[in-house]
Amino acid sequence: MKKLNFPSFEFKIKKENNNNLIFDEIRKKWLLLNPEEWVRQNFIHFIISKNYPKSLINCEKSFYINNVLKRYDIVVYDNKGDVKILVECKSPNIKIKKEHFDQVMRYNTKLRSEIIIVTNGITHFYFKFNNETKVYQQETDLTLYKR
Repeated sequence: MKKLNFPSFEFKIKKENNNNLIFDEIRKKWLLLNPEEWVRQNFIHFIISKNYPKSLINCEKSFYINNVLKRYDIVVYDNKGDVKILVECKSPNIKIKKEHFDQVMRYNTKLRSEIIIVTNGITHFYFKFNNETKVYQQETDLTLYKR
């Protein structure tokens, strides 16, 4: 798999029926290792490295917006059960464009996350909601978890 812009993490990877599989520490199951999954798994490990508890991380869940089924890549909840972080992952060979930000902001009309992240594993865009100005401001990194 392509080298991504993350610290080095240890992954459980195996080959089965000519397919590479990666173990998802959150869902506790083996998944087909494709480029987007590689980004998603790296970002999950990145979130964990920032001290976010695994119990607050959720992956690839479906939800409805105006009766249309959608699915997010990664959500991190706060201790009250509200969405704190919404992450949209793209394959490393996909250049992040405005349409990807539009996608995550559409999701956020329902999820109402404080932090929005769009990544292709090479480039990461972090945005945090400013309660005073009521707009998202770009950040440089994901902050460490605070209770």
